[in-house]
Parts: sequence; C-alpha cells; structure tokens
Amino acid sequence: MFIGHALFAFALGALAARWLGLSRERAVQLGIVAGLFAAVPDVDIVYAPFGLLVGAAENLTADGFWETANVIHRGPTHSLLLGAALAAAAGLWTSDSRAARLGSLSVGVALTALTGALSGPVAGLVTLLFVLGVLAVATVAQSREVSPQAVTGLALLGLLSHPFGDLFTGGPPPFLYPVDVTVVAERVILHPDPTTHLLAAFAIELATVWLAVLTYVHLRGDTLTELVRPRAALGIGYAATVLFLPAPTLERSAHFVFSVLALGVIGAPVRPFSDGVDWLETVVTGLAAVTIAALAYAMAYGAI
Repeated sequence: MFIGHALFAFALGALAARWLGLSRERAVQLGIVAGLFAAVPDVDIVYAPFGLLVGAAENLTADGFWETANVIHRGPTHSLLLGAALAAAAGLWTSDSRAARLGSLSVGVALTALTGALSGPVAGLVTLLFVLGVLAVATVAQSREVSPQAVTGLALLGLLSHPFGDLFTGGPPPFLYPVDVTVVAERVILHPDPTTHLLAAFAIELATVWLAVLTYVHLRGDTLTELVRPRAALGIGYAATVLFLPAPTLERSAHFVFSVLALGVIGAPVRPFSDGVDWLETVVTGLAAVTIAALAYAMAYGAI
C-alpha cells in the first residue's frame, strides 16, 4: 500500500491542476509534489529496523518486522489534525518571510514535543522525522516555484488522503490524535472470507495504480491501448498457482504479493538499455500482466 498512497495523491493533484487550467507539464509537477507529501506519513516505518536491532534475534523474520513496525506505524503520522497543522507549516516554510519560516519551525517543534510527551520518546522521534520529511518536500516544491498557497493545498491533499488508504489492510489509524476520540474502530472488511478480502484490497490498490497511470498517460497525450503489448495476456497463467500456493490472507500475504508482482517483468524489454526503449510501455504492459494475473487467480480461487 505504500506506493498507492503516493499514486492516488499524484492523480488527484495532477487532475485538479489540469482542471484549473494549468499546463500538462505543470500538472504533472504538482501531482508529483502531492504524491511526495502523501508518502511522508509512512516515514514511521523506519522504526522497524531499529526495533529489530534491539529485539531478540528470533524476530528477524517478515512477521517479526511487521510486528515491530506496528508498534508505532499508523500512529501520530496518520493523524488528520497533525497532518493539517503540518500542511500549514509547509506553506509557511516556503514563504519568503523569515517570521513565517520561524512559525513553521515552531509548529514542528510543538508537535514533536506534544507527541513525545503524550506517547513517549519513540513517537516523538518519529514525529520529528515526519516534520522533517514534510519540510523537505516543501523545499522541493519551492525549488519548482510552487507558491506557498499551492504547497499548503498539495500538502493537505497528500497528508489527509493517506490515512484513509489504510482502512482495508491494517488497523484504523488514530484520525484525531492527540484527541482521544475513535473515528473508526475496526478495519473495513470487504468480504468475510480472509482471502477474498485480501484480493479485494489488492484490487483497490491496482485500481489506484491504474488511476495514476491513466492520469499520466492522458497528460502526456498518449492513449493506453498504444502502450499495452499482447504479452501481458501471459499473466492468465498465474491462475494455476491456486493449486499449490497457500491461500493468502492479510496476515500471510507475502508469497502471493511478491509472486504476482514478479509477473510485472513481462513488460520488461529484452534489451532494457537499448535505444528506443519506451519505459512507459514497459510499465503499462507489466501492470496489465499483474492485473490479469490477479483477476485470473481470483476467478480460480472462487471456482474451487
């Protein structure tokens, strides 16, 4: 889901910019900024490797990684209140006013101190990284001559859209942290069967990726049918894996996710460093192969 947050914000930001009458190139630039802001909340995952280093050796597994990561993952960095405050700070940071920049830093320091006081030093450190990440993206936007008002809007789009994408795959984030109010108590269940739920969540993720790809293709002036090569249909062979791979669930999904994504190499050119290689064609064909494979697996799973 990590990349899905960024791609969704990219698509919304770019389409909104185009709707407002900006050029295709500028719309892509602003979409990228929105996507970068949307990726920042997951900076909290950096806690996992450090947590593993100080933990027991038996935790050095995929499951151990996620158990450690979830100690702090989807915490303060996924708060709508902190996100809104940092979006304002991002806009202030890109202002030419020294007072505004000091105000931006003050917001960051206050949020870090507040989180540390309420949730402990680890949460405070992660919030500090969150603040620095937001200000770093704002600096990139400023270098592209994005106005402070636009930076604030793009930051709001990215930071506030991110938490909602986690409702299908993990525990609901604390939307109103530090206010002790539960907005959503449990994960949104798409289907009572855990494997079907995973497949539905994966379909949502694929739809998000397709939305971003279609947006970029449209802004580039291309058409999707020109970019998909027939070899993408080979993904249908993935249906056979339903016979020998364990049925995946959210708790045990690595074997499914990594194997189905591996089919994306179908789009890879035979000579990737040759002149004339269209990387967009490569990405779109690989994505089409993964989509066909996921659909084929879902149909096979439903049939047995």
